[in-house]
Amino acid sequence: MQISDVFAAYADEMRQIEVHLGRYITSDVKMIPEVAHHLIDSGGKRFRPLLHLISSRLCGYSGEHRFPLTAAIEFIHTASLLHDDVIDEAVIRRGKTSANNLWGNAASVLVGDFLYSKAFKLLSEVGDIAIVQLMSKMTNIMSEGEVFQLMKCGDTSLTEEEYLSIVEKKTAVLMSAACGSGAVLGGASQAKIEALEQYGCKIGMAFQITDDTLDYMAKEEDFGKSIGKDLEEGKMTLPLIYTLVKCTDAERGMIQTTIEQKAFSTDAIRDIFSLIQKSGGIDYSLQRAEQFIREAKNGLKVFADCHEKEHLDTVAEYILSRKI
Repeated sequence: MQISDVFAAYADEMRQIEVHLGRYITSDVKMIPEVAHHLIDSGGKRFRPLLHLISSRLCGYSGEHRFPLTAAIEFIHTASLLHDDVIDEAVIRRGKTSANNLWGNAASVLVGDFLYSKAFKLLSEVGDIAIVQLMSKMTNIMSEGEVFQLMKCGDTSLTEEEYLSIVEKKTAVLMSAACGSGAVLGGASQAKIEALEQYGCKIGMAFQITDDTLDYMAKEEDFGKSIGKDLEEGKMTLPLIYTLVKCTDAERGMIQTTIEQKAFSTDAIRDIFSLIQKSGGIDYSLQRAEQFIREAKNGLKVFADCHEKEHLDTVAEYILSRKI
C-alpha cells in the first residue's frame, strides 16, 4: 500500500476538513485570513488531520466532532510554524516566502495567537473535557519545547538526549495528540488510547529526525526550506550532534568556532557538510528514525489487523521513504 492509497481512503473526509478550515478562518480583520491562508494553503500534506481520521475510524468513531477537532489540530500546528518563523527569522516556508517576510513579525505572531485561540474555541464546542485536557497539555508541552530550543540555540554541547527532548516537545506531542484524540472520541480503552498516543509520538520523532537529516542532504529546489538553514540558525540537530561526538578535536573546534562566531561562509558550510557525511551522522540519524518507526508499529499490536491498522503502518513507512 502507498501513502496515496491512504489519502484516497479518506478523500471525502479530507475534503470536508478543507471546507471546515476555510469556514473557521474568518474574521472582520482582513489581515487574519490573508496571513492564515498563506500558510495553511501552501501545500502541507495534512498529516496530523489524516492521523486523527485514521485513529478515529480504527476506534469506531465517524461522527462530526472529527472536523472541528482536526481543524483545531491544524490551527495549532500552523500557529507554531508562524511563531517559529519569527524566532528563526525565516525567509522561506514550504517553498514560499514566509509570512513574517510578507506581513512582518508582529502580524505573524498575532495571527498565530488568533489561530491558537480559535483552536481552543473549536475544542470547547466539541465539548469533551478529556479532549480539552489532552490538547491543553499538548500545547503547554509544545511551548516548553520552543523555549528549551531557544535556550539551546547555538549550544554545541547539546546532547542527543536533549535534542530528542526538544523533538518530542515541539513535534511529536502534536502527532501524539492527533492520534490519541481519535481514540478518545471513539470511546476506546485506556490501553488503546495510550497505544495510539505512543504511535503518534514515535512517528513524530522519526518525522522530525528525517526532516532534520534532509537539511544536510537535499537540493534546495527539492525541499521547502533553504539547505543548511538549520546550521545557520544555530539549531543543533542529530546529524551534527553525532558528528561532534565522532570527529577529531581539530574538526570539532572548527565546527564550534563556525557556529559560535556565526562564520557561515560557503566554504565553512561545505566543510561541515563533508564532515557530517564522513562521520556517518546521516546514516546514524536515519537509523534512529527507523528505530522509532519500528517501535511505533510494534506498539499497535493491541489492535486487531484491519485496514486502518494497515493505513497507520503505511504512514509510518512513508516517513522513512521521503526522498530528497
